[in-house]
Parts: sequence; C-alpha cells; structure tokens
Amino acid sequence: MSDDAYWRRPPEGTEAAPPPAPAAPQSAPYTGAPRSTPPPHGWRPPVVESPSTPRVLPKQDTERIDREEQAATILTKGMGIFAGAVLVVLLLILCGRVLF
Repeated sequence: MSDDAYWRRPPEGTEAAPPPAPAAPQSAPYTGAPRSTPPPHGWRPPVVESPSTPRVLPKQDTERIDREEQAATILTKGMGIFAGAVLVVLLLILCGRVLF
C-alpha cells in the first residue's frame, strides 16, 4: 500500500476498513559512531609562524582619566537638569493655557 492510499477515502457504499497496523521497526542496538582511520605516522598540522611578543602599552594617567570622567558626568547631569527645566516650563505653559 502506498503512502497516499492510506489517506484516501474508501469508495462510496463500502464500509471503512480499519487501517493496517504499522510494521514495528526492527530494533538494533546502537553500536556507537564508526571508528575513524588514524592519520599516517608522523603526521603533524602545518606549522604557523609564531607571532612576535606583544608591545608594552604606555602607562595610563589615572588622575587625568578620573578628571575627564568627572567632567563628563557633570556635563551629562547638567544637560539632564536643563532638559527637565525646559519640560517643566513647557508643561506649565500648556496647563496655564488649558486652565485660563
């Protein structure tokens, strides 16, 4: 019986026969992955040229980094305060127009 015949309707006037039971697959124990063939004796991967030793990085000026970070924090907070103040003024203007 083909795969499509299983799903086909029975002809008109005939009683539907129960579908045949599927054949149970033969269970074979799993023997694992097939063994690979070992490489030939003395085989080695191609040798790549060794990279040179890394350079020494310049000493960091931690005090300057801290000063610049503090200045950036002050600028960011200042811009946030300014934007908040502008929004409050705009909100007051809009609410004032609605109420008065």
